[in-house]
Amino acid sequence: MSIKFKILDSCNDSRTGIIYTANGQINTPVFMPVGTLATVKSMLPESLIKTGADIILGNTYHLMLRPGEDVISNLGGLHQFMNWQKPILTDSGGFQVMSLAKLRKISDDGVEFRSHIDGKKYFLSPKKSIEIQHKLDSNITMIFDECTPYPVNYEYAKESMHLSLKWARESKDNFIDREGYGIFGIIQGSIFEDLRKESTTKLKDIEFDGYAIGGLAVGEGHDEMLKVLDFTIPHTPNNKPRYLMGVGKPIDIVASVKKGIDMFDCVLPTRSGRNGQAFITGGTLNIKNNQYISDNSPLDKNCNCYTCKNYSKAYLNHLIRSKEILGSVLMTWHNISYYQNLMRKLRKLINNDTLYQYKNE
Repeated sequence: MSIKFKILDSCNDSRTGIIYTANGQINTPVFMPVGTLATVKSMLPESLIKTGADIILGNTYHLMLRPGEDVISNLGGLHQFMNWQKPILTDSGGFQVMSLAKLRKISDDGVEFRSHIDGKKYFLSPKKSIEIQHKLDSNITMIFDECTPYPVNYEYAKESMHLSLKWARESKDNFIDREGYGIFGIIQGSIFEDLRKESTTKLKDIEFDGYAIGGLAVGEGHDEMLKVLDFTIPHTPNNKPRYLMGVGKPIDIVASVKKGIDMFDCVLPTRSGRNGQAFITGGTLNIKNNQYISDNSPLDKNCNCYTCKNYSKAYLNHLIRSKEILGSVLMTWHNISYYQNLMRKLRKLINNDTLYQYKNE
């Protein structure tokens, strides 16, 4: 039952693999575009497939508020609802425990939220979160946890981690195991080595299909993040996927793949695209700058995406400055393509055993 993970090749600590789900295969290392509200902003599902995306994310909390999990379930589940037949991972709502701190109240049993839309009260418990994700027909369900904020003192981090462990057990107990579907545990403990080790060890005792590292990419910085990975990853099972939640920047992805991380997600490529920032070979550019008003070259001469093959910097400059919707579409298409090309390159380098000769371009 559940999902399967097969390691294909390795290069020191990094590895390539395949996650097998009921809705298809996921090639790892993988970057997962974020589709919080059952849509990756500005992108058609067909366009996402052309970029090479194998899997996208949805969000339990936001879809619970609208249109509601029962609406989606009655319409055939999230795959049918949004016309995306490939795998889907759903965030449990745990991140909103942190990001909506002013609108929620935590207890041992779960979290009471006040909707950011209309102020209506909702109670999200581990059981409820897992039930919602089941109704959404998510291929990879995430446990309900508290995403620990940063900075935080040791005592708060310890209490938060223990609460997440309690919820992890309740999440697993309420998960309905079936072929091609799985549930991931989430390791917490902030920047504290003993807490991360305890969290990982106890999650392994519960047994999950994959292990996510949460509570990073929340302000701790690149070096601190890598330090946490160094003392966390060795305690995770080698034969299960490792998911670094909310990461991120290309330099963070490259460094984390080298340490053995298999899965990533972040709103950066879509949000940046809508705001006029493009990821290109060697860095980024802001298409709104005056220097691009008459520039007839593509965003990135090394990119073969739909945007770069068909449109100039001058046209994109015009669209973004004019706040035309097409500007968001084309910039997002390019950025997601950039991320998917990066993952393809990393997989190839690992398979060729040359990843460690690769610089952070």
